[in-house]
Amino acid sequence: MKFSSISHTLLLVALMQGGSAMAERADREKPMNIESDALRYDDVKQVSVFTGKVVLTKGTMLIRGARLDVSQDAEGNQFGVVTAEPGKRAFFRQKRDTRADGPDEFMEGEAELIEYDGKADTVKFSRRAILRRYIGATLNDEITGQVIVYDNTTSVMTVDGGPAAAGATGGSGRVRAVLTPRNDDTRSGTASPKSPAPAPTAPSSCTRTTMRSG
Repeated sequence: MKFSSISHTLLLVALMQGGSAMAERADREKPMNIESDALRYDDVKQVSVFTGKVVLTKGTMLIRGARLDVSQDAEGNQFGVVTAEPGKRAFFRQKRDTRADGPDEFMEGEAELIEYDGKADTVKFSRRAILRRYIGATLNDEITGQVIVYDNTTSVMTVDGGPAAAGATGGSGRVRAVLTPRNDDTRSGTASPKSPAPAPTAPSSCTRTTMRSG
């Protein structure tokens, strides 16, 4: 692995040297399932607020946090803002759409605030953000910064180190990246067999809601 520390903004094309794989295409059309301890729905504003051990799944996409604000536009596009508990990070995970003969790949991210834009098909991680790429169960690449925007459609990522500041949420002003070169065995999928990570454990007592586009 090669470690690099880069100031200000870093643009990574094809997702950290990850080839042409993109997020699972079918996820966008899947229903959004949400579990939480409580739900407040505003029919006038068409906004749902879930609080307490929130778990969102949409196809292979998984997001966990303390609070989730969900809205939907007239075209059926869904938008979600996930907030973590104080001092902690919210969690994101999604399978990437890879070749049938290649190993499974996953993206995992953490941040104090995670924003999902169903129309643009992007995920934004803000404050103490981390994004990792796994091949099977093996960590392959890792990026950290104050703001990370991941475009599911193009697999282009923009990372901003943010201004240097003190405190728990203060940025260092630096983007840090650990990138693993991809050899021929990794690209062909012969280096390691498919090894998906274990499924997450859902809360035993919660509110469950399913939202469908359209």
